[in-house]
Amino acid sequence: MAINILIVEDDPMMRLGLTHSLAPKLTVNVIGEAEDGYQAIAMAHEHQPGLILMDVGMPRLDGIAATQQLKQALPHIRVVMFTSHSDQTEVIAALSSGADAYCIKGTSLDTLMQAIEVAAAGGIYLDPQIAQQVMACLSYHPPEPVPEHPLSARELEVLKLIVEGYSNPEIGEKLFLSTNTIKTYVKGIMNKLVVNDRVQAAVLALRKGWVN
Repeated sequence: MAINILIVEDDPMMRLGLTHSLAPKLTVNVIGEAEDGYQAIAMAHEHQPGLILMDVGMPRLDGIAATQQLKQALPHIRVVMFTSHSDQTEVIAALSSGADAYCIKGTSLDTLMQAIEVAAAGGIYLDPQIAQQVMACLSYHPPEPVPEHPLSARELEVLKLIVEGYSNPEIGEKLFLSTNTIKTYVKGIMNKLVVNDRVQAAVLALRKGWVN
């Protein structure tokens, strides 16, 4: 049977290219497209794809946070990260979020199909471009205690909700705080963690084990 695939990609031309490339393949069936993590989660619940082809860098809710939420709610759905991001930190964060495969954009269609088929069959696939550095990270760094973080209890609470993909207004509603107060906490978090945006803060938190 063909693998039902949901494509999640914020670039419309990339979505179109992927759909046209995969459509002739008899072993896959593209059942839908989403442009961000929120749409991906909604469509996954509605259509129940066998596999999601997921970009990492997307507006509103990025691929790492979306994968984490999807794996919690729909663990049977396989996720292939398909991205231009090859930074070790983001690769490890993506795999920690539950991704089953990691494939770099620009690879051949045959390689992408291999990643899809391996993941759909229950295996783990790492793009050859990043497999060596990931294995080196896993092999040569012994387990270490979870490092201390510089955040206050409230900042850590806000950071956990950022990792889960909530916006500032949504975090404010959950914590019974104003959006401006949440913005102040987010700015403080980014300053203390020395990162430039929410995605980097979430990736760092996942990598360091500060949030699950």
